Amino acid sequence: MGSKWRRMKLALGLNLCTYLPRTLEESPTPLNSTERLSDAALLSPLNWPMTPTPSSYGLKLSRNSSKSSKTCSICLTKMKEGGGHAIFTAECSHSFHFHCIASNVKHGNQVCPVCRAKWKEIPMQQPTFDLPYLFARSYNNDAAISLVHRLPTPRRVMNQGRVLAPEPLMFNDDEPLEQQLVFSGKSYNDALGNNHPVRMMDLKIYPEVSAVPRAESREKFDVLVHLRAAAMVTGNADSLNNQISRYPRAPIDLVTVLDISGSMAGTKLALLKRAMGFVIQNLGSNDRLSVIAFSSTARRLFPLTQMSDAGRHIALQAVNSLVANGGTNIAEGLKKSVKVMEDRRDKNPVASIILLSDGRDTYTMNQPDPNYKLLLPLSMHGCESKRFQIPVHSFGFGSDHDASLMHSVSETSGGTFSFIESESVIQDALAQCIGGLLSVAVQELRLEIDGLCLDVHLSSIKTGSYPSLVTSDGRSGCVDIGDLYADEERDFLISINIPAQRGGNETPLLKMRCVYKDLLTKEIVTLQSHVLKIQRPETVGQEVDVSIEVDRQRNRFLAAEAMVKARALAEGEDLAAAVTVIQSFRQVLGETVSAKSGDGFCVALDRELKEMQERMASRHVYEVSGRAYILSGLSSHSWQRATSRGESGDGSSFVQAYYQTPSMVEMLNRSQATSHHRVIQPLISFASQPKPR
Repeated sequence: MGSKWRRMKLALGLNLCTYLPRTLEESPTPLNSTERLSDAALLSPLNWPMTPTPSSYGLKLSRNSSKSSKTCSICLTKMKEGGGHAIFTAECSHSFHFHCIASNVKHGNQVCPVCRAKWKEIPMQQPTFDLPYLFARSYNNDAAISLVHRLPTPRRVMNQGRVLAPEPLMFNDDEPLEQQLVFSGKSYNDALGNNHPVRMMDLKIYPEVSAVPRAESREKFDVLVHLRAAAMVTGNADSLNNQISRYPRAPIDLVTVLDISGSMAGTKLALLKRAMGFVIQNLGSNDRLSVIAFSSTARRLFPLTQMSDAGRHIALQAVNSLVANGGTNIAEGLKKSVKVMEDRRDKNPVASIILLSDGRDTYTMNQPDPNYKLLLPLSMHGCESKRFQIPVHSFGFGSDHDASLMHSVSETSGGTFSFIESESVIQDALAQCIGGLLSVAVQELRLEIDGLCLDVHLSSIKTGSYPSLVTSDGRSGCVDIGDLYADEERDFLISINIPAQRGGNETPLLKMRCVYKDLLTKEIVTLQSHVLKIQRPETVGQEVDVSIEVDRQRNRFLAAEAMVKARALAEGEDLAAAVTVIQSFRQVLGETVSAKSGDGFCVALDRELKEMQERMASRHVYEVSGRAYILSGLSSHSWQRATSRGESGDGSSFVQAYYQTPSMVEMLNRSQATSHHRVIQPLISFASQPKPR
């Protein structure tokens, strides 16, 4: 037996993968029971063999070697000789499972995933060979040797060490969806064990003041509309009096667009892989994922694939095969991601694109005054026909990314822009975003407003980035909101006039209703109309303070306007004027009713504005972090959705706590539990400063 192995070793030569049969002393190990690292170690570079061993490359046949339990650097499972798996050792001394490295090569790589050494010989999988049968029984040397192929001069397109196999013309090869369960209203309630009608939205209205003297008229009287989506609650609820309905979540189609340009080499790419590993492990079996990698060109690593155990394995292998090189072609990456979404045959109820980059587009957007909106096709723009069906959530990390481009792409599509100052928190930032996407409660949400009195007219609706419309006669208006995450809230300010009146103790002002699509029943639901009336006494005994809820939202909108103005001045080379704008608003903010009452959000808002001032201290500081910090803040306030921003322990984290949902916090905690790096976390609880309910 030993002489046969020696002859085999000599015949195979160097750099060959072989199947190692089990010894009689070793118990069989099922293929699906390989030892797995913990979630904390998943894709962690700390578990990769980073330094080549001095031993020669080729076959590793010793059953008693101290290296018999090394870790495969691609799938991160243990490699046991004699465990029933083929082991490939490259000429650079790094070892891998044969099926893992063969898949890596299939995706176009000819370099070592660990040390990036360019291989002269690569493993090629021959589907006609049954490796266990081949080696354990016949020991066919010629057949074994044919598994190793000398690289001929490739006829396919080469890209810095990678062989690019042709992609299909249509990306309609997405994995088919199984029949999805659609509930009727009654069966939905029965499935949840709920005898009460399902209610996915809650709507409340707050006038600026509760009473206006009968003889007075008011112009620009503010009315706050507060919306809240259903909370994700597990188990049986004792009472639904103060609770919105429980519901199972809708599955998602997710495309991640990953920057693998040369600037991503080293730690950045390792941390990006770890973050993607976290995303892959936390998607459900009904969720589908596709990954686009871009540098000088863009390539789809695999089609939309369900994240079953097999799908996760495919995704992890593909992500771990990535090697950083080349330029930065963001436009091409986005183009591929949109094509994946547009060509898919089946569609999950929720869809989103995530873009991560640390650089600037050096191919498409290199003209003096680029139009960033051209990066997305019209089908992705927020218009009446689409209403942000597929938002792009972008993450710019480091000091060299193009914050203006990424913010514009997200703003155009209805997504958010996050600024990750330190790449060490990439996973936490992605976790927060995924926590929201995996908890979408309603879609196509629309708020409709009608005046009830002939003399009451709408003058404006403050909505941030959400599209809104007021009719020419001022009698009605609407706001298109789109998706809302579980327990997520939206606040809009409607400005109206209140006429004087001769008699009566109240004036009916507005009627409002919500229309949305329930993701599980697929039905269009209309939330019962709410009517706002205001008291009209003869006189008001003392001056009535403005509602804290209304004043808080006024401050938010005014702060966003100050940020927009300051950024425009900063881009126009007038940093001093930009700082003055922020400082002036901070003084105004301090005199408002909500700030004087110690409202937590207003305190956090002031700290955030102070941080922005400091990041405009000089042109260099503004270019490195100020622009991205301001744009991420604008994105958060205009969409009323949590973004990751900088790494400061100051005001930004306080503000984010206001927008974070329980699902985001849960996923963020899960990320932090598997990481040992510095984390993004809410530094204040708003439990003592309740939002409008």
